[in-house]
Amino acid sequence: MKRFFAGLKALDDYIASDAALSCTPEKLFQGGLADMLTHIGQISLLRRLAGSHVRAENYSRAEIVAGRVGSEQTPPEREFN
Repeated sequence: MKRFFAGLKALDDYIASDAALSCTPEKLFQGGLADMLTHIGQISLLRRLAGSHVRAENYSRAEIVAGRVGSEQTPPEREFN
């Protein structure tokens, strides 16, 4: 998990910086980041099929804080509240 959060932090820092992107923001989010989210969903599905419950969460109601990309996320109050 440390490696995942370190990579996520590096990506967040780069996007927040003044450094030029190597592609348009649309291509970045519609390409690599959307692909990553698809794979995360597939991993979640496989974990459920293997009997390892993955708790559902309503991300549209999650507390979003710019720059907070590590494991110190606010826990959900309850599933799909």
